[in-house]
Amino acid sequence: MKKMNQYLLLAACALGVAVVSVKAGATDASATGCTMGSCCGGMTTTAVSDTDTNAIPDNLKTCPVSGEKLGGDMGEPYRFVYQGQEVKLCCKSCKKDFDKNPDKYLKKIRAADKK
Repeated sequence: MKKMNQYLLLAACALGVAVVSVKAGATDASATGCTMGSCCGGMTTTAVSDTDTNAIPDNLKTCPVSGEKLGGDMGEPYRFVYQGQEVKLCCKSCKKDFDKNPDKYLKKIRAADKK
């Protein structure tokens, strides 16, 4: 009987570890934009809108929000796709301003595309 209790305790511990790792995987997946739940485990994923390869390219050399040179002191531009248009910003914090009035900034981007 004592041996049976030890096995049950061991099985319960193993199950507890499995549950904790599934929950941790679900948290990681939701933080990266995965909608598949815990099936992704610790895989990193990117939202589809951020990697749309069919997007209209953004030809601006400066951030439409701040006017800063892209790829300058701020490092690599923050890129995403908005309604089929690639958008490059100097940094991720400019995204908040972009989201407040996207049409204003899209006009700047599309004007540069026509040149």
